Amino acid sequence: MKRTQRSKPGTVTVGNVKVQIYKRQRLTTTGKKRTIFEVADYSSGVRRFRGFSDAGKAKREAEKIAGQLATGQTTAATMTNSAAASYGRAVELLRPFNVSLELAAAKYAKAFEIRGGDFVVEDATFCALHRADKITRRTVAEVVAELIAAKEARDKSTRYIADLRARLARFAGDFAVDISSVTGPDVQGWLDRLKLAPRTARNFRACLCTLFSFAESRGYILKGSNAATDTEEISTADGGAIEIYTPAEMLAMLNAAPKDFAPVIAIGGFAGLRTAEIERLDWRDIDLTSGFITVAKEKAKTRSRRLVPILPNLSAWLAPLAGQNGKVWKGTANTINDARAETAKAAKTPWKNNALRHSFISYRLASIQDAAKVSLEAGNSPAMVFRHYRELVKPTAAKAWFAIAPEGPANIVSMTATAAVK
Repeated sequence: MKRTQRSKPGTVTVGNVKVQIYKRQRLTTTGKKRTIFEVADYSSGVRRFRGFSDAGKAKREAEKIAGQLATGQTTAATMTNSAAASYGRAVELLRPFNVSLELAAAKYAKAFEIRGGDFVVEDATFCALHRADKITRRTVAEVVAELIAAKEARDKSTRYIADLRARLARFAGDFAVDISSVTGPDVQGWLDRLKLAPRTARNFRACLCTLFSFAESRGYILKGSNAATDTEEISTADGGAIEIYTPAEMLAMLNAAPKDFAPVIAIGGFAGLRTAEIERLDWRDIDLTSGFITVAKEKAKTRSRRLVPILPNLSAWLAPLAGQNGKVWKGTANTINDARAETAKAAKTPWKNNALRHSFISYRLASIQDAAKVSLEAGNSPAMVFRHYRELVKPTAAKAWFAIAPEGPANIVSMTATAAVK
């Protein structure tokens, strides 16, 4: 006898279980057509067809099979009693979730393959805890722009925002992807490829930590998945030696500096203010009469108000500018960099990172031998001053440093003092 194509005359459904009934025609040996009904039976774990000449009998058999499968009570010949009981329990466990045993087994097998082991419960717990389904998609560039806008709204310093923008724009240019897809190894590899000096690399890493922390707080990455904090913490203990200027170099820069930049150099070198603090400084904060510069808490890096003494040589440099109004430095973070480059080139002296402040602390400590007092003036801790600046220079060099005044080089820096710090 030959078989023809099957057609579906009906489906029997019990709970989540569906059993198909197929109708087909067979040719007998005499050439006559015979109608039969086949029930698809999966109770043994593989598909088998049971044939019936009567549609009613086929339907009743389908209902029986579906009922057995739905209640987990099927005990096909190929299944042991324990296997049948296990099957029944599995069906009952899945019943509240309207998921078939076959689909559940397929998904479990795929999850096992992806993770290389049975971590389904752990993964589900993690996703529930960190709300992976609630992540808002944002590109790195979008998060950088949003972060910069937030910092501007909070009145962060122009210099800080410019530094943040410059470093993060470089990162965003190299990662034109969703920020949630960036991993710790991705960030580490990027930092390594930059081939930066330790201090610069640390500054880049700090900016990236800020970016990913911002993204985490806004729901753009999973909680606890700050990719930047997974990177190597960069120490500047080696290769981050403190650099200072000699009195001769300082005098050369003061004489070569543009008129509006000279007070920035003088205040940095003879009062020890940080560049960011000088950028926020107003002329009304400089009181030549009382002999103090007031660094208000909102202008100080440490957010603590301090009074910095105006030493005699600094007073001499600032006296011609007394009575001015507005900011001491009226330019921007970019133009101050231009002024530095112009000054260093004219003075034929390389610009050294934070060397004006380092010089003040070093020479001041050598001059008065009081780490506690220097720390108050510089806005550092006594321990840091003592650890990093002690015995960097000799008292004779310190005397020459604080004798640098605008009257002229002949009476300012002796050859002996200059040699002592070269």
